[in-house]
Amino acid sequence: MIIDFLGTGTSHGIPVASCSCDVCSSQAPENSRYRSSISIRQNGKCLIIDTTPEFRLQTVRARIKEIDGVLITHAHADHLHGIDDLRPFSWKKRTPIWAKNDVCREIEERFPYIFNPPVQGGGTPQISLHKIEPCSEISVSGIKVLPVPIYHGNLEILGFRIGGFAYVTDCSRIPDSSMELLKGVETLALGALRYKPHETHFSIPEALEVIKKISPQRAYLTHLCHDVDHFQLMADLPEGVEPARDSLQLTIPD
Repeated sequence: MIIDFLGTGTSHGIPVASCSCDVCSSQAPENSRYRSSISIRQNGKCLIIDTTPEFRLQTVRARIKEIDGVLITHAHADHLHGIDDLRPFSWKKRTPIWAKNDVCREIEERFPYIFNPPVQGGGTPQISLHKIEPCSEISVSGIKVLPVPIYHGNLEILGFRIGGFAYVTDCSRIPDSSMELLKGVETLALGALRYKPHETHFSIPEALEVIKKISPQRAYLTHLCHDVDHFQLMADLPEGVEPARDSLQLTIPD
């Protein structure tokens, strides 16, 4: 299984528009972050987790040619609003999107033109919505995915476990029952917004405590904001934990 980090930034992306802080002004590519998303390739299939506002740019950069399924963690704009860029991937076959019931409803309400296209003009992505039941394993193009309920503030959203890999972003609390579902994960991607506490995201110290409990062989922090310099964070992290960066690629044993 090959994991590609298509983006590792928070909702503003980095550099943040109109900001001239040290990280936003950095020339280091490690400090340039599209909104958070990954691709998963296994057995000739490609899955995407979240369609960010930079989704077209992400797929061009990663040279993605086909998409066999999309998983959506939640309906916030930075994780969903690139959905229209599925158009070129769905010309030949309809692209299935998997999400919680409330997120499927949000997609239908927020993008009505996809489901009730205008009589003339304007292309639409050819998608089909599939509702996920948290904690119930699904098969997306032959890849087994376990949806893991987590909390983003008071909002229940989803992380996803695929074999020995788990992707858990936009998280401020993981219930004990979900920690059980993450037992035995060897590689963990976990959201950690910044050093200071935040109401709806783990801080970096909080994320490190969660990593200790799950005890993966390796962990990567993602969904980072512009308060965090990549190289400073690298120096601050314990062995086995690294900051993710855009275009980072991981190989996960089957």
